[in-house]
Amino acid sequence: HVQLVESGGGSVQAGGSRRLSCTASGDVYGNNCMAWFRQGPGTVREGVAVIEGADHTTTYANSAKGRFTVSKDDAKHTIYLLMNNLKEDDTATYYCAADVCASAAKFGTTWYRRTSYGYWGQGTQVTVS
Repeated sequence: HVQLVESGGGSVQAGGSRRLSCTASGDVYGNNCMAWFRQGPGTVREGVAVIEGADHTTTYANSAKGRFTVSKDDAKHTIYLLMNNLKEDDTATYYCAADVCASAAKFGTTWYRRTSYGYWGQGTQVTVS
């Protein structure tokens, strides 16, 4: 069983930056994929970025490319989401998720799906104004 705890949310002005953290504990395996999702008011939960197991390969949603960076500290079992040039549309609750990575053939069409992850954090709110 994996427990995920997010932190770093808060209020930020448009154009500013924020870094979120997600620390995993429990049965954490090196080949897990860990992802960031977000859910804004009245919207579905969407995948933002994912970082793969041991090789730290990253993939981003179009909305995050060029502004967000996901990274991982294996020693701390922690992933980060650095968000730059924040916009009001980025206002959302941000969730950390984890599970075993899908096969290479399926990864591209599954990483951003909520159903691909069995472990979730409680979420951290980011408000951009």
